[in-house]
Amino acid sequence: MSSLLSFAAAPTFALMALLSAIPGGGPPALCSGAHDASPLTGMAAMYVLMSAFHSAPWLKLAFRRRSGASRKHS
Repeated sequence: MSSLLSFAAAPTFALMALLSAIPGGGPPALCSGAHDASPLTGMAAMYVLMSAFHSAPWLKLAFRRRSGASRKHS
């Protein structure tokens, strides 16, 4: 169960980054005074970084599949 749960973090944080980058897309937009700031600041940047840090299970799966596929074709 915990191994499946590790695959949920990266896509969840990526989705949260997209949602928080939408102009006027939530409470942070209401609280901030800088309406013309870049969408990649604040919460969106944090969620992008968290998604990158939690992408290890996906990268391991991709490399495992790629190395398995290359061995079958050799």
